[in-house]
Amino acid sequence: MKKKSKPVKSDVNLVNLIERFGTDEKCRSYLTELKWPNGIECPRCKSKSISTIAERDQYDCNKCRYQFSVMSGSIFHDSHLPLWKWFLTIYLMIKSKKGISANQVGRTIKVSYKTAWYLCHRVRAAMREVSADLLKGIVEVDETYVGGRFHGRGKGYKGNKAVVIGAVERDGEIRLRVIKSPSKYWLHKFVHETTDPKAEAIYTDESQAYKGIADADTRHETVKHLEEEWVRGDVHTNNVESVWSLLKRSVVGTYHRISIKHLDAYLDELEHRFNNRQNKFLFRDTLMKLVKSEKLPYAELVKAA
Repeated sequence: MKKKSKPVKSDVNLVNLIERFGTDEKCRSYLTELKWPNGIECPRCKSKSISTIAERDQYDCNKCRYQFSVMSGSIFHDSHLPLWKWFLTIYLMIKSKKGISANQVGRTIKVSYKTAWYLCHRVRAAMREVSADLLKGIVEVDETYVGGRFHGRGKGYKGNKAVVIGAVERDGEIRLRVIKSPSKYWLHKFVHETTDPKAEAIYTDESQAYKGIADADTRHETVKHLEEEWVRGDVHTNNVESVWSLLKRSVVGTYHRISIKHLDAYLDELEHRFNNRQNKFLFRDTLMKLVKSEKLPYAELVKAA
């Protein structure tokens, strides 16, 4: 019988978060350490001859005279929100297994819904996984539909739903993506882009669209859900289906409604939490992503798809 993994003890909890980062000065100092671990450097000419403009929390490059701050060009760019509110929101997002809504964030840090919504999406943009690592070993693949019921249509109507596909490496990472349709082309394309060609096996349900996914290095096994076969030996898709359960509980119980336009961003957040579930330094690493990610203007976020 497989042993349950021990829960990971994070290096940050709510109490020491407030103690360590309760002021903007402390937050800014920590971001500076994360962004420039080897000393402050001009983002334009890379010079390390820097003067401090203390009254404006900025730096002045002695070589090219460019003025900048730790937030320049990053996700934090142009934010008038106190940094401690950013830190608290990031903590809440990475610690909430089913996510946290913009409404709840707004109530917690005392800001408007619009400000909270924009804040959460900027954090999600930085959470986006860019790992080129392919999934190895045994990989479970499955697809699901996300979207509410359509008035006047039966429960099985899928015309208003988005198709989401996921691949999970046993005891490893997950990859999630919105695809155009559950056709053979899109399913195979996703599997080929996320799974190592020498993976041991790919486990799916009995959908005909997965046929032909095996090759000389990788076998393909299926479970027949339509015949109520859920497990056969070690062949199952229970791990990826547990992710779908988590996703749908998040939609129904936390967000209540998700725009298809922004669905990929919510998947990025879920993927980031899942892939870092054993990372005790998740708060630090998420902050590092934010301080090194490019800015995301509000106009870019709300523009038509």
